[in-house]
Amino acid sequence: MQFMLLFSRQGKLRLQKWYVPLSDKEKKKITRELVQTVLARKPKMCSFLEWRDLKIVYKRWYASLYFCCAIEDQDNELITLEIIHRYVELLDKYFGSVCELDIIFNFEKAYFILDEFLLGGEVQETSK
Repeated sequence: MQFMLLFSRQGKLRLQKWYVPLSDKEKKKITRELVQTVLARKPKMCSFLEWRDLKIVYKRWYASLYFCCAIEDQDNELITLEIIHRYVELLDKYFGSVCELDIIFNFEKAYFILDEFLLGGEVQETSK
């Protein structure tokens, strides 16, 4: 996995985790382009898209948050979708029923849970 982004329906970035070294300028450009691309897609469209030399896997959860991951061409999209689902389950277990406000006001906990789950863009711990 190259990176994971969480953003709202309004396009506000709520969480970002980068597993590849990029400059802040590049990160902002990528974030802006991806948020616009994903938000412009219709709800019935596929959750996978090819973007530049990466595959983007995204899922809209709880009607307000988008979870978006960038993976390399040889990586499996369905496993990435399961990674997103497992992260949401972990957040649910910690926060009760997680919502956007939980991420905003407890972002350090959301990052901690993500860091315990993923290390270097690879799944490290599968148990809840």
